[in-house]
Amino acid sequence: MLQAIGLTSTPRRDRPPVVDDLTFEARPGAVTALLGPTGSGKTTTLRLILELDPGRGITYFRGRPLHRVAHPSREVGVFLGDVPGHPSRTLRGQLRMLCAASGTPLARAEEALRSVGLTGLEGRRIGTLPLGADRRLGLACALLGAPHTLLLDEPGAGLSAAESTWLYELLRAHAAGGGTVLYTTCDPKDAARHADRVVTLDGGRLVADQEATEFARTRLRPRVAVRTPHVARLAAAVTQEARAARRPVEVVAEDGNLLSVYGSDCAAVGDTAFRHGVVIHRLADETGDTAPASRTPKDATRERGASGRNHPGQDPSGQAASGEAPSGEAPSGQDPAEPRVPPSRAAARRPARSPSRPLRYELRRLVGVPSTPLVVATVLLVSVTLALLLGRGGVAALPAVLAGWPAILPLPPAALGAGLIGACSFGEEYRYPALTAGRGAVPRRLGLLLAKLAVSAAVALGLGGLVAAADLGALRLVYGGELIPVPENWPALCASWLGLLVGCAWAGVLGAGVFRAAAAGVAAVLAVPVAFVPLLQKVLTGPSVRSVAGLPGRLREFAGPQWPPAADRWLTGALRVVGQPAGVALSMVLTGLLCAYVFTGLHRKARW
Repeated sequence: MLQAIGLTSTPRRDRPPVVDDLTFEARPGAVTALLGPTGSGKTTTLRLILELDPGRGITYFRGRPLHRVAHPSREVGVFLGDVPGHPSRTLRGQLRMLCAASGTPLARAEEALRSVGLTGLEGRRIGTLPLGADRRLGLACALLGAPHTLLLDEPGAGLSAAESTWLYELLRAHAAGGGTVLYTTCDPKDAARHADRVVTLDGGRLVADQEATEFARTRLRPRVAVRTPHVARLAAAVTQEARAARRPVEVVAEDGNLLSVYGSDCAAVGDTAFRHGVVIHRLADETGDTAPASRTPKDATRERGASGRNHPGQDPSGQAASGEAPSGEAPSGQDPAEPRVPPSRAAARRPARSPSRPLRYELRRLVGVPSTPLVVATVLLVSVTLALLLGRGGVAALPAVLAGWPAILPLPPAALGAGLIGACSFGEEYRYPALTAGRGAVPRRLGLLLAKLAVSAAVALGLGGLVAAADLGALRLVYGGELIPVPENWPALCASWLGLLVGCAWAGVLGAGVFRAAAAGVAAVLAVPVAFVPLLQKVLTGPSVRSVAGLPGRLREFAGPQWPPAADRWLTGALRVVGQPAGVALSMVLTGLLCAYVFTGLHRKARW
């Protein structure tokens, strides 16, 4: 049971709300159609139900609001348009990534693909799917958690007749299994044909809430559609003969050469056209839409009262619901002792956890697209090439040669690659929001941030090791091992190298997370050597009054005999690494980005 009570969207400027005090219900075991023309508030209603848009009102899913459901993907499946997935990701990779996000077993990915008829296309890229297969994948994403309720926005738009028939058979099967189905449409005939109940909207307000049979009887009626180049002559002839025979016939001239005749049949209209010598290009029985002009809420109230049934959220006396159940009562399926959240606090609700398995989700997101191995391969190729060119001259320092870092580049290729991979980790979330279907756009959660930082750091460390090994191997192969000696301070050099890569990766992650674009993450990485390092070099070139050179010795005196002998060497190396202008600048950038990330998350009332 889905109960929407008092849904009202937040108005923008001086405009009225897109959805205004909307109350209805969708029953289990039935398909409910949310009908209305374009701009009537259908999509906004779904987003208010899912708590994706700010507003008032509340929606109960089997007696519980969505923010109190432990696993939302197991309660509601959502399809709001195009599949929110990277075009280069495979169908299997997309569903397995969503399984990791929702804590669903990976076996459900194959089951969902099989249930929507995509068996055999598991390895195909999302960007190469035709419209029908794209909609099937969207339904597979909605069905992934085996939800009780399905919310679909215009699921049949643009589909062929065969695809549309398959779609509504699937929705009917889900409802027959005890599930709840709510979908939007702007076609009254579609609603009457495929739904059990029709909720009609106009201007964001409820117009009617009817059974499909009652809706078809009051809103739709049969007509004869005639196409003829002589519309006026045929209309006059049909009207004249109907008056002579005293038959209630209505003739309406549509756009172009189409004539709609209500209250007659094809045989009578064809005979009239033959007798008057009117040429007919098409003659067919149809079901016409007789939608009236926008009705007021009072009209909707009279219509509900005439059907002998109170609207959900309305008491028997006919008073409209205020957004809560009557005093002392709880909504259907809800424990009366359980506290209820008032509709006015809808914007301050705490969202459900998403993703449920952030580290597993981030790993599958990273390896599911070809851009990651492409970046790694490009970095290795460029770095080896630059290392060979620098080593040929014999002038560049060995660390710069091993890193493939000429003086004209602000950063070595490995650092740029690590920053790009880190920036894409959040940039792809905002460009292809895979988490939108479940809980909204890229939730700012500590678990998701830590997972991205951990995975990007691991990738940066692996990339740094690969680049160093590849450059060293190429140099020794081309120029000989005796010309490339291993320096004595290699531990400090390795620490500086890996610290630079991890810092760049984290700068990319945080920059893209704050500014919601991968380009912003790359810009944050480049800002370290281009802007901050020269500034710090000017500051550090001045006379120094104090120094931390004796810090290891003072710590040894403070700790006493427990101080390990090797700690002096490691601490000195760490201070030397951190004390460099690049290290200081990178630390400052990371601190600023982290504070900005936390501040913007709190500013948007995102709960951690």
